[in-house]
Amino acid sequence: MFSGAHVVLYSSDPETDRLFLRDVLGFRGVDAGEGWLIFKLPPAEAAVHPTESQPKQELYLMCPDLEMALADLGAKGVTISHPVRDTSWGRWATIKLPSGADLSLYQPRHPTAYDLEE
Repeated sequence: MFSGAHVVLYSSDPETDRLFLRDVLGFRGVDAGEGWLIFKLPPAEAAVHPTESQPKQELYLMCPDLEMALADLGAKGVTISHPVRDTSWGRWATIKLPSGADLSLYQPRHPTAYDLEE
């Protein structure tokens, strides 16, 4: 029924953040017209968590080795805005996009849904 998921990042500086996704994070993409880049992302999964506050959505880029990813990004001049936090479900940290927005990176400790057979 579904062919994929489309993630939207709202930005105060979309052109610069698009270039960051392409040139720094290495995501390939297509020009959907007039320089509007849309990026191919790695396999994804979705989870629904309870909340007592306003419902919201979050994006975490998953990586098999968080320390290696942060070292590579640090070498490219990327700012790590929140250092690694260790939890029961995984390890995560946050980097800064050029617009100043945070983007979370995540190394899961749980089984991942993208490993399921089609």
